[in-house]
Parts: sequence; C-alpha cells; structure tokens
Amino acid sequence: MYAVVATGGKQEKVFVGDVVRVEKLDAPVGDIIELTDVRLLVKDDAILTAPNDLATAKVVCEVVGQERSRRVVVYKRKRKNNYARTRGHRQLYTALKVSEIIA
Repeated sequence: MYAVVATGGKQEKVFVGDVVRVEKLDAPVGDIIELTDVRLLVKDDAILTAPNDLATAKVVCEVVGQERSRRVVVYKRKRKNNYARTRGHRQLYTALKVSEIIA
C-alpha cells in the first residue's frame, strides 16, 4: 500500500516506514502530523483516485527532524561590465517518518 501526498507545493510518493523530506512545517520533533491532501491511494490491486474515496484518506507521520538542506550557490556574472555576485541559500525542511496510511 502506498499513497501520493501533496505538501509544500510538491507531491511525494510514500510507503509505510519511509522517511520523507518536505518543506518546513511548524511542528516540534516527536510530534504527530496528519497529511490529509492525499492525491492517489494504491491498496492491494485497487487504485483510488476519486475525490469521494480520498476524502477520508490520510497519512499519519511523525516528525523526525527539522534541518537545513545542502548549500546552493547562486552566481551571477555579466561580461564586460565588471559585475559578479555570489549568494548562498539553504532551504529549510522537515523530515517525516510515515507510520500509517489510513484509507
């Protein structure tokens, strides 16, 4: 059984026991979160995509960590103008461990 969940503007395919990294959520480590925006649910051989079937579906996760991803370097340069700029960015994310998928 697996599900496709939308969170943070992205969609993630999750199985029970997986650890997924999503956009930062305001929740302390150890907290339980329910993701209710389920887009697809595969249970045995049945594929559920109808909104009526997915209205009660949810994915229960535990917050494992609040961290920052690797540094992304943004470099801009214009030839012949003596212009160069370097900036860095580290995106915040939340690590979630999927404990249960409820259909």
